[in-house]
Amino acid sequence: MKKVLFILGELSDDDIDWLVETGSREEIPAGTVLIHEGQAVNTLYVLLDGTLIVSTAALGGKEIAKLSSGDVVGEMSFIDDRPPSATVRALDEALVLSIPRSELAQKLYQDVGFGSRFYRALAILLSNRLRGTVQQLGYSRDKSQEEEEAAAEAKAPSNVAIAEVRFDWLLRRLRSGEIS
Repeated sequence: MKKVLFILGELSDDDIDWLVETGSREEIPAGTVLIHEGQAVNTLYVLLDGTLIVSTAALGGKEIAKLSSGDVVGEMSFIDDRPPSATVRALDEALVLSIPRSELAQKLYQDVGFGSRFYRALAILLSNRLRGTVQQLGYSRDKSQEEEEAAAEAKAPSNVAIAEVRFDWLLRRLRSGEIS
């Protein structure tokens, strides 16, 4: 599932309009580093098109993940205000929605409803990512755990369908250049 669906499914249409109006469309050339490990991040990115590579110095610069359309980047440093623990660069040409940290922080402070929805969405996104990491690490899972996960996915919130429509709408607006 596209990670941005967790966010778009929780936010209202007005919230998404604010993100689009506040953010900017950025075309990122292949090889460009969006986030440098250990250096402050002033932007939250939503990857709309292309592929980003995540690597970490602790593993000698080894690639630890590939991000694709719908992934959110910079959210961990946004939440805990610590420097990023990995470097993120464009594998190929990418298109992102770039949301300035300062404007997002101000919106969260001024609009409690938006803040509640936004932080809930990030919590769901990060919880999902942690579950995926635990699964990748190969911790043993028995049949009942797999059945519980399948049941949870089947009960996925109805807002996922709305989020998919919102993401397609967002992509069309940004690809057409309607948003600068």
